[in-house]
Amino acid sequence: MADKRNEEILDDDFLIEMTDEDGNVFYYVEEMIIPVDGENFALLVEVKDDHDHGEGCDCGCEDDDVIIAKIVINANGEEEFIEPTDEEFEKVQEAYEKLLDEEE
Repeated sequence: MADKRNEEILDDDFLIEMTDEDGNVFYYVEEMIIPVDGENFALLVEVKDDHDHGEGCDCGCEDDDVIIAKIVINANGEEEFIEPTDEEFEKVQEAYEKLLDEEE
């Protein structure tokens, strides 16, 4: 049985493909945009592949892999996601925690 959440994400065109330095490809969905100091940062949640987890599955699939990426416009006028600086990351983390506090 396929994961309904993954099917919905794949049906909408919100899937973001990222490749690490080793050539491994990961897929993320944009969960939230967090504006900080006039720039936008995306909270990205990894989309896991479907498999039978079964009892005792230790693949880590139960854990959400979440990253923060800075959104910039590249030379082609398209959005691009890049790694924020340590200072930017800390500011975004503070802004995110503040948003969570306001929701409670």
